[in-house]
Amino acid sequence: MSGGVHHTAIVDPDAHLDHDVTIGPYCIIGPRVALGARTTLASHVVLERNTRLGENCSVGIGSVLGGEPQDRKFKSEETWLDVGDGTRIRDYCTINRGTAACGKTSVGCGCYIMSYVHIAHDCVIEDGVVLANAVQLAGHVHVEAHAAVGGSTPVHQFVRIGTHAFVGGGSRLPQDVPPYSRAAGNPFRLYGINTIGLTRAGFSPEVRLALKHAYRLLFNSDMTMAQAIDRLREEAAEVPEVLRLVEFVAHSERGVLV
Repeated sequence: MSGGVHHTAIVDPDAHLDHDVTIGPYCIIGPRVALGARTTLASHVVLERNTRLGENCSVGIGSVLGGEPQDRKFKSEETWLDVGDGTRIRDYCTINRGTAACGKTSVGCGCYIMSYVHIAHDCVIEDGVVLANAVQLAGHVHVEAHAAVGGSTPVHQFVRIGTHAFVGGGSRLPQDVPPYSRAAGNPFRLYGINTIGLTRAGFSPEVRLALKHAYRLLFNSDMTMAQAIDRLREEAAEVPEVLRLVEFVAHSERGVLV
């Protein structure tokens, strides 16, 4: 189907549809939903309410976006779900609105959310994130830009996954994953710097080498974590990526499991 609203779809009068939007059979578009230009919904998609999708997005069969948070404290407050431009959401995904704690759930631009993914209330998914099939994010999870999480991975509430990190499929994440690193397993552990991902993303050999050095000091040396952090703050003033790694570890609220 190319362009237009299928005659079986139900669109609330308060919804806003930009030009060249495609809405497939049996979709339900609720109040205060906004769809950006050239966004496409397959069949049986439900956008419950208070949901904004950017331009050039696509949503697969049976997905439900903007549903109420699965949080017993939720009292029908006015909260939202925002999805950025160019994000692809595949079949049977569920993404809930935020709660009063944060006000919204947000998914960035250019993300790829594969089938059966669940993104709970108040999550922040930054640009370019890939969540493979059946990833399950609890509330308040923060996934930084260009991270990738393998299929069938549950992520504990309030966990943070750093930028350009890679999490292997079938893992279980109870704690934070540092940026630029690889993690996998149940029990989960770190496996060094995400060298392949960083190379593909265009990071220079010098930056990759500096990150490897920082990782060794933080996780594979005789130093305490505090000693390694202090030393790297002195050494890496001119390498922003190393400083980002160090500050992530230093300020991790759930801790970083090695």
